[in-house]
Amino acid sequence: MDTKMKTEIIKKNDVSVAVINSSRILIKDVPSALDLVINIKYETGCTNIAVNKEAVAEEFFVLSTCLAGEILQKFINYGIRFAIYGDFSRYTSKPLKDFMYESNKGKDIYFQPTAILAIDKLKGCSENKNV
Repeated sequence: MDTKMKTEIIKKNDVSVAVINSSRILIKDVPSALDLVINIKYETGCTNIAVNKEAVAEEFFVLSTCLAGEILQKFINYGIRFAIYGDFSRYTSKPLKDFMYESNKGKDIYFQPTAILAIDKLKGCSENKNV
């Protein structure tokens, strides 16, 4: 993989999470998203993946592009549980905020402010369902 991308495997309670931190955009469209998760799954065996927000193209956060829906549906179809972590405070779109809120209440896709909270969600050990 690339030197601007760091992957760390966090294991707790028999659950492994691949935590990715990249200074470049890794997810810009459906093919790049699938390449990333397939490579991570192949290299680490992890199906729980957390990625920093800066590694995701801005178009993902514009719901009218349908990019988020297409990518996240593919992840669910492939059995990937996925979290994006970072500062989402600059997004003012009510539909996006609602989408993130509803995703955080589910069991497969999460938007969290920190990598630690993203890991907790993916491991299923977060007590705060409203984060």
